[in-house]
Amino acid sequence: MSRTRTLTAAVGAMAAMAGITIAGAGGVAQASPRPAETPMAGSVAPFASHTKATGNVSGSRRLSIELWLRPHVTAAGRFASAVSTPGSPKFRHYLSPDGYAARFGASRSEASKVESWLRGQGFTGVHADSQRSYVRATARTSKINAAFHVRLKLYRASAGVNAGPYRLRANNRAVSLPASLAGSVLGVTGLDNAAPILPLDYQTSKTINGSAHGATSAAARRAPCSRYYGQHDATGLPRHFGTTKFPTEVCGYSAGQLRAAYGATAQSTGTGQTIALVELGLTKDMFLTLRDYAKANQLPAPSSQRYSELSLGRGTACGDAFDVEEQLDVEASYDMAPAASQLVVGGDSCNEGDFGLQGLFNADLAVITGNGSHPLASAASNSWEGGYESQPPFLTSIEHAYLLQAAAEGVGMYFSSGDDSGVESPSSDPFSIAVGGTTLGIGQTRNRLFETGWSTGVSVLLKHRWIFEGEQGAAGGGPSVLWKEPAYQKGVVPASLTKAPGNRGGHVRAVPDISADADPFTGFAVGLLTFSKHHPPKFAESDVGGTSLASPLVAGMVTAAQQGQSGPFGFINPAIYKLAGTSALFDTLPLSSNSPTLWRGTACDAATCGIQALTTFDDQSFNMFGYSGQVTLKGYDSMSGVGTPDGPNFISALRALEK
Repeated sequence: MSRTRTLTAAVGAMAAMAGITIAGAGGVAQASPRPAETPMAGSVAPFASHTKATGNVSGSRRLSIELWLRPHVTAAGRFASAVSTPGSPKFRHYLSPDGYAARFGASRSEASKVESWLRGQGFTGVHADSQRSYVRATARTSKINAAFHVRLKLYRASAGVNAGPYRLRANNRAVSLPASLAGSVLGVTGLDNAAPILPLDYQTSKTINGSAHGATSAAARRAPCSRYYGQHDATGLPRHFGTTKFPTEVCGYSAGQLRAAYGATAQSTGTGQTIALVELGLTKDMFLTLRDYAKANQLPAPSSQRYSELSLGRGTACGDAFDVEEQLDVEASYDMAPAASQLVVGGDSCNEGDFGLQGLFNADLAVITGNGSHPLASAASNSWEGGYESQPPFLTSIEHAYLLQAAAEGVGMYFSSGDDSGVESPSSDPFSIAVGGTTLGIGQTRNRLFETGWSTGVSVLLKHRWIFEGEQGAAGGGPSVLWKEPAYQKGVVPASLTKAPGNRGGHVRAVPDISADADPFTGFAVGLLTFSKHHPPKFAESDVGGTSLASPLVAGMVTAAQQGQSGPFGFINPAIYKLAGTSALFDTLPLSSNSPTLWRGTACDAATCGIQALTTFDDQSFNMFGYSGQVTLKGYDSMSGVGTPDGPNFISALRALEK
């Protein structure tokens, strides 16, 4: 499981928010600002506050940064809520991108003022984007340091915080801006190049920490994975739940199995719709991979006219920072909406500043702003997170600004909620569709055996005993420390799940909103192409999981449901909470002592997990390392939200709300 930003101490209680974030602690001693300048509190990456710098970024290094402009957030929030709420007179009366910019965006004079200041500081290539969301500029590091009154320093990378192929860097103190500009700027990106979180859990990362315990007994023999849940058993294991045998992990469900489990229909396949998949860099020969995947899964052959890529950099030239992720996004969304157009948007992975969140923000905005008259897609699946809610507050503000714009324009922004207990951003934003995860059992006839919240514990076999290690993975979720409870969650989410963390008063946003299969032990067979110098590309499938799977599955289902409708469903949270408890959704139920033993967990052999292991499903205990209080409940819960889509019922219910 990839971890690229670390969890720091949570930011303190923030005021009730109707769309505005409040700057938190930057974590480092602040230098005295120059006259008539304002330091931006909370503009330092958390890792820079507790990691010793290893040196300075060369003063001659040229970097591209972006100053994000402040829109009229409060008014935009009211409009975005109105156009997304069933029963509102404005329901689904969306704005065009140009219309949104004219009504709620930063003014041309504000953008010009920022541009003029940057040119005066020696920046080149200074320009605002088409909707005045940000002003981009390039300069040597020496000029960047002087302009923002910081010093860009290098930091030692780790598994938790790194910049991929680049050296990790960040500003060592809060950014300072002229007082005349401070009120117009949300924040500055491109100074910190830490990579995003990828909620992706795949076979090579299933190695359990317990492998450090050493060799296992003879019982750790190879057991084949199962093509459907319960096909094969591993036997002769230490007794647990009253049995000595457990089903082996699923090899990875096929497209047909997932379509059957979620009731995908041949009548609603996404014809006439466009779904965007947001990545960083682009995968080599992705369309060829999709073609091989569709053939292997007996799906209709993809059309080159309905598949396109938009590179904001140099395409595949700098490798794919989202390797495996992109294949998963494209294939999973294709499973649910095979007749929809797919647009794969790759942020610039060749630019050090864009390699981090700046490139992903730009990719999201490319979809949202489109050609000015229309967005490029009506749904965008984002299988990444910027960080935990303790990330620098200016990042949260930037994310919130463009999520409001997306909702106002009818673009549904789907975000994976994360692969471990806790709340991450931007999925926690009230205008994000946070997609949680489940553990899904699909039987021999493609029937649904069970579906529960994804919270998997793991035990390793040592000296003929199971030794419990803690949480292997879980859908991100829980109460937000940043956002108050949105109107659409009131009366649906139990009060116990909206209780503010710590001693803060009031009710808060609960995460996630909706869900789909994510547990890697009941995961997805992703199709991959491998390349060698003297042979043609070879197609193979590998099992994969994480909420990176759940997000494109749900986005694909909604895209399919939009077929033939007068307009997009856009930001669906107010709609799906209205459907909570109805036949439109499968209610993911907790496992208990009365549940069949077959459903309680799977055996994972040493070849796959590094040691013979037992994964136990729907584990909930504060004694479990990594657990943060998530639960699976009847109705709304903090792992699966309102549940998972129930095929034709889900489609017809969403369509009925439009009338």
